[in-house]
Amino acid sequence: MKWRFVISLVVVSMPFASLDAQQPAQKEVTLNEAIARALQVQPVMVQARGDQRNAGATKMTAIGAYLPQVSTGASAARSNVTRVDQTTGRPVPAEYSYTGSFNASLELFDGFRRIANLRAASAGSAAAEAEVVNQRFQTILATKQLFYDASAQEDLVRVAAAQVKRAQQQLQISIDKLHAGSATRSDSLRSQVEYGNARIALLQAQAALATSQANLGRQIGIDASVRAVPDTLLPGPPDTADLRNAALASAPLVQQADAQASTARAMVWSARSQYWPSLSVSYSNNRQGVGSPNLPFFDNYPETFSWRFGVSWPILNGFIREANQVSASVTRDLAEARASDTRRQVNALLTQQLAALATAREQITISQDNLAAATEDLRVQNERYRVGASTILDLLTSQAALTQAEVNVVQTRFNYLIARAQVEAVVGRTL
Repeated sequence: MKWRFVISLVVVSMPFASLDAQQPAQKEVTLNEAIARALQVQPVMVQARGDQRNAGATKMTAIGAYLPQVSTGASAARSNVTRVDQTTGRPVPAEYSYTGSFNASLELFDGFRRIANLRAASAGSAAAEAEVVNQRFQTILATKQLFYDASAQEDLVRVAAAQVKRAQQQLQISIDKLHAGSATRSDSLRSQVEYGNARIALLQAQAALATSQANLGRQIGIDASVRAVPDTLLPGPPDTADLRNAALASAPLVQQADAQASTARAMVWSARSQYWPSLSVSYSNNRQGVGSPNLPFFDNYPETFSWRFGVSWPILNGFIREANQVSASVTRDLAEARASDTRRQVNALLTQQLAALATAREQITISQDNLAAATEDLRVQNERYRVGASTILDLLTSQAALTQAEVNVVQTRFNYLIARAQVEAVVGRTL
């Protein structure tokens, strides 16, 4: 029986070392490197920046509506059909004819539609900028979650490995005590079960670590698993004295909702512009001849030009204006209601995340104290078991308590870092 236990311990311990030796070198990233890469490759960031560019182009179009529409053109033509000179009555052979034109038009008054459209475009641009900031911090939050998870899973693998080592040592002690006659066969069997469970926990932890590192690699645009290199220093609690007022005033979600409400209000004024008349002016200049033209103005050809002033005022259009006005007003009311609700949402989220942050900070201290107590308790139980003053159940209970305390230390640190990142995502700035 003794040789069977000893051989099983040696055979099991060898594959873990050989697997570690065979693994290729992994790419490692720090948190700042992971965030920088994620901000470049994540589709939501690409889309947000694209929406910002589109909003800027829309604003430029709204500004361009104040400028005149200008076009110019030139053409040359030749036909094989001869013509007759009206003065001499003689046929004139086919020849080239040239034409030059210049056209310009400007809308002088449009019922304040361009002003409303410019305000709407400016608000839309502000909303797009706020969306970029919001998506930036959401991407940072997602990256931090995956980064911290990979770091935590690596710590949990170390915890599981330490659990295997303790279980292996305890199994050997129980075997030695069995052969010495100071322990029962039940002790060695329970130690063997504990050792097997520890090995299973280690395999599960290694699988979870591989998954988290693969997810981190995907997040930062690397087609391989990536190891997180965490900062050894735990960031301190942020100053939350004036954080709520700052969040309600400048949080990305609030700014975006306010900008969307401003856009909706501007579109109401744009709809009202249909009740006003529109005034426009246009100018056209054309020159045509058959001789070689003087470029670029064709000034050796006779000139034909025209000015046009126009006024348009729809009196009745089947209540389309009224329908547009109602639709714009409904959209405005909804946008304003959403803006108010967004403020309440940010306020509630901030309360929730600050409470989670404070709780996680306290849990770190408690878990560290528990770890110290569990470590000492296991030391005492080991000594008591060696001299026969305690049972194997007491020892296994202490071992399980120590393992759980080590897991809690890792988990509370992870919870604190995530809670801090979530607060940053809500307020839209680094704490």
